[in-house]
Amino acid sequence: MDTKEIIDDGTSEKSQGTLFVVATPIGNLGDISHRALEILNNVETVLAEDTRHSKRLFNHYGISSKLRSCHQHNEDQILDWLYQTLDAGNDVALISDAGTPLISDPGFVVVRALRERGYRVNAVPGASSIIAALSIAGLPTDRFVFDGFSSAKGPARRIQLAKYETESRTIVLLESSHRIVACLQDIVNVLGESRQLVIARELTKKFETVLAGSAAELLELLVTDANQTRGEFVLMLHGVKEVESDQVDAIAILKVLMSELPLKQAARIAAKLTGNRKNDTYELALSLKSEN
Repeated sequence: MDTKEIIDDGTSEKSQGTLFVVATPIGNLGDISHRALEILNNVETVLAEDTRHSKRLFNHYGISSKLRSCHQHNEDQILDWLYQTLDAGNDVALISDAGTPLISDPGFVVVRALRERGYRVNAVPGASSIIAALSIAGLPTDRFVFDGFSSAKGPARRIQLAKYETESRTIVLLESSHRIVACLQDIVNVLGESRQLVIARELTKKFETVLAGSAAELLELLVTDANQTRGEFVLMLHGVKEVESDQVDAIAILKVLMSELPLKQAARIAAKLTGNRKNDTYELALSLKSEN
C-alpha cells in the first residue's frame, strides 16, 4: 500500500480532506508509529501546539510538511482556514507537544467543530503518558479515573483531593515540578499519610523514575532529594476499598462528629442517624481514626 492509500484510507479520489489526530512521542523520539510518520509527511499542513517544539521531531525524521500553530488561544480563529483547506481536498494533521492530542492538550474546539459539520476526523494512536504510567505502576487498571492537572491553588487542590476519600478506582493526575511537593503534602493532610501512591517522572526520557510507597514516604523522599522534583509527573493514587452507599453516608457523618466528639460518642450518634449497627459503625470510626 502506498502512502496515498494510507492517507486516503484506501480511497484514491475524494472531495474533502481528513483531519488526522496524531500521537507523537512523550520523550523518546523512537516512540512514533510508521503510520504517524507517513501521515505527517504527506498531509498539507500539521497543526502543532508549539511549532518550535515540533520542529525538533520534524528535523529528526526529515518531515517537510507545513507547520501551523494551534493552541488554546487560537483554535476558534483557525476554523475558517481549516474548513477551506479540507474542502479543497487537502489533509491536515493535529499534534500536541507530546503524546496524544486533546488529552489535557488543545484540540477539542477544532475536533468538535469539524465533527459537527460532518468532516472526517481520524485517530492515529500512539504514546500517552497516562497509559504508559498506568502500565508500569502496579496499581489496579481495570478501572481508573483521570482528572488532568491537580488544581494550582492549595485550597482548591485540597477540595479536589477530598473527593477521592471514597473513590475506589485508581486516580490519575498530572503534576508539575514546582507543585509536586505541595500536592503530596496535601495528600498526606487530606487523604492520610498511609495512602498508597505511585509517581512516574520523565517517562521514556533519560532520567525516567517510578516511585511507589505511602504518601508520607514519597513526600519525605522528594523533600530530601531535590532531583526527584524535576521534570513532568504522572501521579497515581490507589483507590480505597469500595463501600456501600450507606457506608459512604456513615463516613461523612463520622468525620464531622469525630472532629467534635470522642470516638465512641461519635460512633453511637452516627449509628442512630444512619440506622447502621453500632459495632459496625464503631469499627468504621476506628479505621477512619487510624487512617488519619
